[in-house]
Amino acid sequence: MITLPPYLKKGDTIAITCPAGYMEAQKIKTGVKTLQEWGFQVMVGKTVGSKSTNYFSGTDEERRDEFQALLDEPSIKAILCGRGGYGITRIIDQLDFKTFKKNPKWIIGFSDITVLHAHVLMKCNTASLHAPMANAFNEGGAKLPYVQSLQKALKGTKAKYTCTTHAMNQLGKASGVLMGGNLALIAHLVGSKMMYKTKGSILFLEDVGEYAYNIDRMFIQLKRAGIFNQLSGLILGGFTDRKDTTRPFGKTVEEIIQEHIAEYDYPICFGFPVSHDTENYALKVGASFELSVTSKLVRLKELS
Repeated sequence: MITLPPYLKKGDTIAITCPAGYMEAQKIKTGVKTLQEWGFQVMVGKTVGSKSTNYFSGTDEERRDEFQALLDEPSIKAILCGRGGYGITRIIDQLDFKTFKKNPKWIIGFSDITVLHAHVLMKCNTASLHAPMANAFNEGGAKLPYVQSLQKALKGTKAKYTCTTHAMNQLGKASGVLMGGNLALIAHLVGSKMMYKTKGSILFLEDVGEYAYNIDRMFIQLKRAGIFNQLSGLILGGFTDRKDTTRPFGKTVEEIIQEHIAEYDYPICFGFPVSHDTENYALKVGASFELSVTSKLVRLKELS
């Protein structure tokens, strides 16, 4: 049985930390204000706007120690990652989740945070939130339905999302535990102890800034690892800021993906609003969902 952390109540504390790439402190101001308007208290970690001069938001030890403290602190009810980038795999094996297992809390983020989602689901049997991070609150983002979906998820509202159809969709209805995240990170986890066990699940994938040939390579990698074999359903989100080589690969990203999944008979949705762009609904990794793909509409509904 997968554990869902307790939903948040008015006055509960959310911590903001940067366990991966660097983020300027000023970029979380709108996020802090919005979280407070939602009724939460906010604690900002030292890794936010750290004095680091390299890519990371502090040394491995600083980022590890801060995240560990937040995992262990009972007054913190949710951990919102400031940004992703890269860095979680440098510290994940040094984190101790014993206290977290006894008193789980929501871990929130996407991109590099996919590593944390996979770890807490596979190693702790606990759900987490693949959702907008601190930077998404800026430039009016806090008022959009995507950031607002985070508030609803934290307060316990069951998700029900719809999106338009796509010519490459495969029709059908399926249910299962939702898991997934960033394509590159999931490919990176192949062979590790935290690789998603996807049998019977609904898998979602998205990515940003990848070359067409690399998306092709990663889908081949996942296919060879058996990730797609016994899915209940597949959700393909945004593949934004895509790149191509000087000599073109010769196929669109959608065509690349379709080539590798054409043999499967479960429902498949292209273009779902989960991405590195503005369109990024909060998804509970580890919760049970129903995916319905029809010729008129796509619906993803949380069951538990």
